[in-house]
Amino acid sequence: MRILIVDDHAIVRQGLRQILTESDGAIVIKEADCGAEAIRQIREGVWDVVVLDISLPDRNGIDTLKQIKKEYPKIPVLMLSMHEEGLYAIRALKAGASGYITKQSAPGELMAAIHQVARGRKYLTATLAEAMADSLGTNYEQPLHETLSDREYQTLCLIASGKSLTDVAEEMCLSVKTVSVYRGRLLEKMKLKNNAELTHYAIKNGLV
Repeated sequence: MRILIVDDHAIVRQGLRQILTESDGAIVIKEADCGAEAIRQIREGVWDVVVLDISLPDRNGIDTLKQIKKEYPKIPVLMLSMHEEGLYAIRALKAGASGYITKQSAPGELMAAIHQVARGRKYLTATLAEAMADSLGTNYEQPLHETLSDREYQTLCLIASGKSLTDVAEEMCLSVKTVSVYRGRLLEKMKLKNNAELTHYAIKNGLV
């Protein structure tokens, strides 16, 4: 079994490597300390399981997971985190993870999770299964901008692209006062304070 361990802490990677090699001598292990290095190694190798930390120095583990699943949807990814199961775990599973365990888990649980996801199955602890059941019908993944009306969304994109309120009003064939109302609404809905935060959000989410 070929396993890629992705974690920015060398001592964690060493500990995981020791657990895995002591449990199964037939395992081949490689390491990556950030999301970019993980993507590079995944592209260059063949992997049975990726063990991915949710907190990485260069990018969020969920974002790294999404890129992995986009390019290699069949690779099982087991999320590893210092955070307790809950919202992070549900988000990870919705993004394509095959399982989620915490760094406080026992070595035996880690091995059970790895073997299970390697067989193409999901690994859910009883706590996580309960959290998933509780979340049914709730869309945690919905971005804030999807709560906006069409006009508010258009206002967001135009302001984020660098246009003044006057320019936005002209392009939308509205008064500056009306555009100001839309701007106020979208800032309130998205819990943003000003145009700078608005622009940062739009860039981060690929809206401009």
